[in-house]
Amino acid sequence: MVEPAAEAPQRRAASMTTTPSPARRSKITPEREQEFYDAVLEQLREHGYEALTMEGVAARASCGKSTLYRQWKTKPQLVAAALRAGRRGTLVAVDTGSLAGDLREAARIAAGTSGRDTRLTQALGHAVLSDEELQAALREALVEPELAAFDEMVGRAVARGEIEADHPAVEFLPAQLMGVLRIRPVLEGRYADADYLVRFVDAVLLPSLGLTPPDPTGHPADPAP
Repeated sequence: MVEPAAEAPQRRAASMTTTPSPARRSKITPEREQEFYDAVLEQLREHGYEALTMEGVAARASCGKSTLYRQWKTKPQLVAAALRAGRRGTLVAVDTGSLAGDLREAARIAAGTSGRDTRLTQALGHAVLSDEELQAALREALVEPELAAFDEMVGRAVARGEIEADHPAVEFLPAQLMGVLRIRPVLEGRYADADYLVRFVDAVLLPSLGLTPPDPTGHPADPAP
């Protein structure tokens, strides 16, 4: 039986609408992607997580918000991606030849990023505690690289015979140094600078390890008697 001419186009149209084409994800260059991430982190530090919007990021990055939604479906996904893209290990290259020297140098480096990183962790606030993806991304970006660097410092010190591998104070080194970075703005209303952190290392961290600070001539610390 020959199909009426009027019905054939209708059936073809119906068949076309029942099989939608998959959504396409626009391709962007790595450089452009990094611009989006930079815009996210700038917005976070300036306004906090709750006030951050896809519209605000789009305006900062000079793009349409539809571009962001195509790449990252939600704000948490975009923030997590920006944190992971910013993953770095600022302390990885520290190796002065002694544990005391390493910790003092780590304090100086940490002071250089204390304002930026502290603002970022403060901006994420409660959202990090309630969103596992954000929490994991923050750990990957800011915490885990530094923990690995501390492990390297301690491992070298043990190999040199400066401290015992099972010294009870070793476990608390990252928490102490990273903790004082975060708490000084709360206690004193200012970020921890290099002088403050080095004095903290000399007065708290080194004695807890049985080490004495370097003397004024720059000689490395010796184990305390």
